Amino acid sequence: MKVVLLAGGFGTRISEETSIRPKPMVEIGGNPILWHIMRQYAAHGLKDFVICAGYKSDYIRNYFLNYRNTRSDFTMNLRSGQVEFHETEAEDWNVTVVDTGLNTMTGGRIKAARRYIGDEPFCVTYGDGVSNVNITNLIEKHKASNAYATLTAVVQPGRFGGLSLDSQTGAVRSFREKAAEDGNVINGGFFVCEPEVFDYIDGPDTIWERDPLERLVSDNKLNAYRHFGFWQPMDTLRDRNYLEGLWEKGDAPWAPEQLMGKS
Repeated sequence: MKVVLLAGGFGTRISEETSIRPKPMVEIGGNPILWHIMRQYAAHGLKDFVICAGYKSDYIRNYFLNYRNTRSDFTMNLRSGQVEFHETEAEDWNVTVVDTGLNTMTGGRIKAARRYIGDEPFCVTYGDGVSNVNITNLIEKHKASNAYATLTAVVQPGRFGGLSLDSQTGAVRSFREKAAEDGNVINGGFFVCEPEVFDYIDGPDTIWERDPLERLVSDNKLNAYRHFGFWQPMDTLRDRNYLEGLWEKGDAPWAPEQLMGKS
């Protein structure tokens, strides 16, 4: 199963960092938050990634093109340019980087990457937030439903999309993006989708969190997986510093060394 990472936004709320690089490449513990998210999926056996780039996409391209070079011992013949790599710390991941457009919305980015995703179930999440959600259990919950998409519902006050859930089945009964009156249960990303969701995305201007999810609710095809553990987006410099502090203390709940077995 492929993992689609939305990594094309401008990241204006953390402009202190994003003036020089895209938000998913802002570092926690010396590595981009995107890398941390990928490690989480890889810990659950998902190692085939499709990165939907946009803003400063060359930064993401160059990072992965040079990834092995910067993490390996090597011998190079300066005349011929031939390089022999020795020991490497590079992970055994397949990474596809797709330039999905500078101003493309989240739904449009997903649809633009369709040719690399194929006609099979896939995961989607945002490239700027970490969690200790149990992805294996999330996928199993999705497979047991008749939904076209399952999102991860988390508890977080404030400024994200509000959900109303069926307490017995977990089915999503209503979805309103950025609705303050919806309480504390919100869309935390970490989706599992069937290829049918592409039919709900009209084009580049489609915001995934609005019309497609609302239509999936109307068709009774959007389900939710409740996660009560750690979940933290990196929207501001304060968020970034909080995550950095957890990493420095060796107390990062999203790290593979800690997250396995979490709900």
